[in-house]
Amino acid sequence: MKSLFDQVKAFVLSKYFLKQLGLVVLFYLSIVFIMMLYLRFSTQHGERIEVPNLIGKSSEQTRLILEDIGLEYQIMDSVYNPQKPSGTILSQSPGPTSKTLLFVKSGRTISLQVSKRSELREMPDLINRQLRFAERSLKKRGFLISIRYKPTNEANGSVLDVLYKGRPIKVGLMVPVGSTITLIVGENDQGEPVMIPNLYGISYSDARFTLDTLGVPVTYICTDCITSEDSLASRVIIQSPEFIEGQTVPKSTPFTIHLRKAFDEYIENENQ
Repeated sequence: MKSLFDQVKAFVLSKYFLKQLGLVVLFYLSIVFIMMLYLRFSTQHGERIEVPNLIGKSSEQTRLILEDIGLEYQIMDSVYNPQKPSGTILSQSPGPTSKTLLFVKSGRTISLQVSKRSELREMPDLINRQLRFAERSLKKRGFLISIRYKPTNEANGSVLDVLYKGRPIKVGLMVPVGSTITLIVGENDQGEPVMIPNLYGISYSDARFTLDTLGVPVTYICTDCITSEDSLASRVIIQSPEFIEGQTVPKSTPFTIHLRKAFDEYIENENQ
């Protein structure tokens, strides 16, 4: 009678067992081979694409460049930069291969940061606020200010309404920096006469200070001002009512002030 060891040995060395063992090994080798092929093709093993330098290029140029080499892109952020055209690439991730020495595979997404010309700020709640408070709030947000006075028996010196492009604006609305916001301010002593100041040639800031001190309604117009910095650098070229020595007007009289950033150039053209 054979021992258990002899029986196991005989089974292990039998053709049936060796055949089954061979099939199992072949199956696992096939699985490993298939997985290696899959990983090779799914990860583009050995593929190296150079990341181009996109800084300073437009969004359209960037799209064409990346599509041509098989890369994707995604705009992650927009940054206010009035010195550059909207959509100019400011930064990218990953960076260009020329600087990072890193390569990517096809289908990789390049994250981009682009420029925008208009920065938006939220409109604060100014109704029933005093004029000085409203002015500080708007200036802090980068807005220009126009003031109009409205006869009222109450709320003297308080903001009655806030206008943007001639229409009432809601609290919380996002408005481009540098926009002109018109404040409708209550005034209960509108009939008091004021002396017409001579504003010709003075800066926007000085004209604002003078007219705000008088408390008259005023509209500022600058034809060559684009940014708030341009407005601050502008000077008065025309005023209405026109300055006449000793002349007075009712305090409710609206003033219109025309300004130019290129004041000296304007004077030269007028003198020619």
